[in-house]
Amino acid sequence: MVALVSRLADRVGPRLVATLVAAALGAACFGMAFATGLVAFFLAFAALRALGQGSTPINATLLTAQWFVLRRGRAMAMMGLGLAASLALLPPLSRLLIDAVGWREAYIALGVMVWALVIPATLLLARDTPDEMGLHPDGLDHPPLREAATGPGDSGERRVFSSLTFWLLALPLTTSPFVVTALVFHQAGIFAERGLSAGVAAAVFVPFALTTALSSTLAGFAVDRLGPVPLFLLSMLLLLLALGASRLIESAADAVLYASLLGTSSGAQRIVQSVLWAHYYGRHGLGRVQGSATSIMILMSALGPLPLAVLEGASGTYATGIAAMAALPVLAGAGILVARLRAASLEAG
Repeated sequence: MVALVSRLADRVGPRLVATLVAAALGAACFGMAFATGLVAFFLAFAALRALGQGSTPINATLLTAQWFVLRRGRAMAMMGLGLAASLALLPPLSRLLIDAVGWREAYIALGVMVWALVIPATLLLARDTPDEMGLHPDGLDHPPLREAATGPGDSGERRVFSSLTFWLLALPLTTSPFVVTALVFHQAGIFAERGLSAGVAAAVFVPFALTTALSSTLAGFAVDRLGPVPLFLLSMLLLLLALGASRLIESAADAVLYASLLGTSSGAQRIVQSVLWAHYYGRHGLGRVQGSATSIMILMSALGPLPLAVLEGASGTYATGIAAMAALPVLAGAGILVARLRAASLEAG
């Protein structure tokens, strides 16, 4: 779904696609409200996931990337604060609606909310590019001076799955979603192995969320100065430290430190994921590249918990799987450095 939506955004613009996605998301909420069988429930829930957690964020990212180049990182960080705010506000609101009127009626209310808030705002306030309004990115009075015009070595075309550079960038970016999803999914078991309760495992999601939001904000400003590659290497170092810390947890304080390292790494990685493709491929035709990469990332995130579960079942401990995953940040860092050298070589040639 993400790949199709992002490619459609290249053709007709993210503004129209975001409007259509919002309309479909509201309809999916109504589908949940009126679902009466297993098949209908499954289809409606799948639509909610595909539209709400996949298609909506990719459209927001593509739209933001069009309007900012020099300040793209901080713009993505500010956009991320909206996501954090919605995660903080909507679950309690949904709970209140369910308690007050029931879960079916709550879905109807959420669908109306999506239609009433998102569709008018997108149509009235959003524009696909600054160029169509006679403007330039970042509010400047001239075009960006250091914007990538085409993908490295692509001769003006957005080659994806046949491009070695694409894979050298895409695969390292899957490391954090793969590892973090695995650790979060098995967090209660990992903590139990270290002698901590499920309550502690749940409680450390608070410092995880706070450090993710804080590091995303700081990383947005840092990436504009340093570029995405140094920030990615830092996020991999933090992820490696978090993996090590997971095997040293003996108290609640240790658990908070572990969760904070994991959250800081995740926040920095989110900004890198948002800006890296536009950094290498430019703004034009970005959906084809970033949408394909995001689809791969979503797939790897879904697969993340499985190897850890298999290794834990085979060895009787999470230590084996965590030790194996520790190689991934190192390989990802090496891969991204090779990709940068390859891109520089192709551009020089």
